[in-house]
Amino acid sequence: MSNLKEKLFDKIKAWRPRTTKLLKEYGNVKLDEVTIEQCIGGMRDIKSLVTDISYLDPQEGIRFRGFTIPEVLAKLPKVKGREMPSVEGFFYLLLTGDVPTVADEAAVTEEFRKRAAVPKYVFDVLRAMPADSHPMTMFSAAILTMQRESLFVKRYNEGMSKMDYWDPMYEDALNVLAKLPEIGAFIYRHKYKGGKIIASDPSLDFGGNFARMMGIEKPYDDVARMYFILHSDHESGNVSAHTGHLVASALSDIYYSLSAMLDGLAGPLHGLANQEVLRWMMGVMDKMGGKTPTEEEMRKFVWDTLKGGQVVPGFGHAVLRKTDPRYMAQREFCLKHLPDDPIFKYVDVLFKVVPPVLKEQGKAKNPWPNVDAQSGVIQWHYGLKEYDFYTVLFGIGRALGVSANIVWDRGLGYALERPKSVTTAMLEEVAAKAPAKTAA
Repeated sequence: MSNLKEKLFDKIKAWRPRTTKLLKEYGNVKLDEVTIEQCIGGMRDIKSLVTDISYLDPQEGIRFRGFTIPEVLAKLPKVKGREMPSVEGFFYLLLTGDVPTVADEAAVTEEFRKRAAVPKYVFDVLRAMPADSHPMTMFSAAILTMQRESLFVKRYNEGMSKMDYWDPMYEDALNVLAKLPEIGAFIYRHKYKGGKIIASDPSLDFGGNFARMMGIEKPYDDVARMYFILHSDHESGNVSAHTGHLVASALSDIYYSLSAMLDGLAGPLHGLANQEVLRWMMGVMDKMGGKTPTEEEMRKFVWDTLKGGQVVPGFGHAVLRKTDPRYMAQREFCLKHLPDDPIFKYVDVLFKVVPPVLKEQGKAKNPWPNVDAQSGVIQWHYGLKEYDFYTVLFGIGRALGVSANIVWDRGLGYALERPKSVTTAMLEEVAAKAPAKTAA
């Protein structure tokens, strides 16, 4: 048993009594109340899921295992000679809650290397797909195609204790994650670069090897590491994370679960926001003739946009009440590596202008920029200009957090998800009995 797996098993064994006690002794304790608005409006803010991998704090942003994003980037071991931590060390943190040592990080890197070879039939399937297939369709299909490799299914069919479900799920998770850089890069090169595939380099880490196979020079390797870490997890309630949880709760294996996760991520209301922001930004640049606007010029443009009934994409967040720390991490990278990039100059001016305007307008609960206001600009700067591929990058990162969650779900024996539905007539009956003030 590897060091990571042994550490994880120790953590799971120590955690199980906590969950068991809560269910046995406090299962009937009320946690929250549900309104009709929440029932109809997509279950927003209903406290009904559990995850210890990440938590979205309204003031501090996403916390991974209790650590803020600045703390994560500072505490994790850096790749030798680079600015960013490795994805492998970050995954160790997601699984165990512990900051890895250099030796821990190296061990996970070696685990990924041993599992990184992608079966030839996956590439055959991708090559056989129609040329105009969306990259996310190809990515989801590639993962689903590998379902035949599932150790969880094999062990389940052989008969195993529920207490051991986490073990083959862990093995499947590492097997899938290790292959994602090559699958993602293959889709990009096959679809957009005339099929000129760049071979994997096993001596490189997750992010470094991905950048190499994409054919993009340094410091894009650090961009990849940063992007995958920042997009890895976002609590359990967002569409992609929840879909992964939901499918896995039926004891579907990690291949089915991650493929479904990607299908949810592909929706315009979830994973496509960064490309929508970048497309809007290009339109702004065209309207302004490509010149960098002054703050006053941009302020007038923003006001005209709002008064015209339109929104400024990339600003605001359902939970956050401050600038998204994921945005700030990318902003700091841009200020250091691409301060003169023409698109970033627009992003910079918007960062200074939009929040005060939205505050003055008084409609936005959170006028600050979110992660999507920045991420597409970096990809464009380094030559990745194919909008449709951006969600694949998101998917590679999100698979890290969802996989860690699913392993823990099986380790703690979480149940099949099965919320209860009501009819509209039932809601109307409840509403009719409510006091007039409450109904209003």
